Amino acid sequence: MPIETGLKGKVVIVTGAAAGIGRGTARRFAAEGCKVAAWDVNDQGADALVAELAAAGGEGAFWKVNVAAAAEVAAATGAVLAKWGRIDVLVNNAGIVRDAQLVKWKDGQVVATMSDEAWEAVIGVNLRGVFNCTRAVVPHMIAGGGGVVLNASSVVGLYGNFGQTNYVATKAGVIGMTKVWARELGRYKIRVNAVAPGFIATEILRAMPEKVLDGMVARTPLGRMGEVDDIANAYVWLASDAASFVTGAVLSVDGGIVTGT
Repeated sequence: MPIETGLKGKVVIVTGAAAGIGRGTARRFAAEGCKVAAWDVNDQGADALVAELAAAGGEGAFWKVNVAAAAEVAAATGAVLAKWGRIDVLVNNAGIVRDAQLVKWKDGQVVATMSDEAWEAVIGVNLRGVFNCTRAVVPHMIAGGGGVVLNASSVVGLYGNFGQTNYVATKAGVIGMTKVWARELGRYKIRVNAVAPGFIATEILRAMPEKVLDGMVARTPLGRMGEVDDIANAYVWLASDAASFVTGAVLSVDGGIVTGT
């Protein structure tokens, strides 16, 4: 018997939907017949994205939103409700990187440190943004009888990574919030899960030097980089009726890299 996702007609918010994993995830939900609210701070190509979602089989709308700004998140949440009347799924995908060593030491002295600006920027989008969006959306899920919250973590949130104090802190924090919210919101029929991607072949990653990419593949037991659809499919499954008894989980979609580390 084929798996029925039960997602047709559902209203789904995807943050960071303009490119990469977010765009692929928005497109994948549209293919399930969902109404997709695409949120992103970058509104270039917004019309093309909406058309892409319609072509995939769903209905799409775009809102320019900085998830680090609570007022913008609240306004966009209200706009989605005004358009479609409910919110069934929230995918907290938006994220940024500002890599630097905590302290760079050379020739007996400090030559650089991670700046306050780099710390605050990543915390603002990757951690506060997840908090802002979930806090804004959950009351409407409760009123609507339930829903699903899906948070983007990372394998580096599980094992750390050189030069990413800020990013790793946010991705580990997202795992913690996921587990707290699963406990708090289960009584309202709201499931909360996280996905921890490994090395995924987004536009940004493909632009890295070939030597770096080869190293990533070498560390992955399955011997390849992940594709955007690998992550999008995980989100769709976790949002679907097929995962109706899954909450508080962290699903590593990484080709086995955590196992291999």
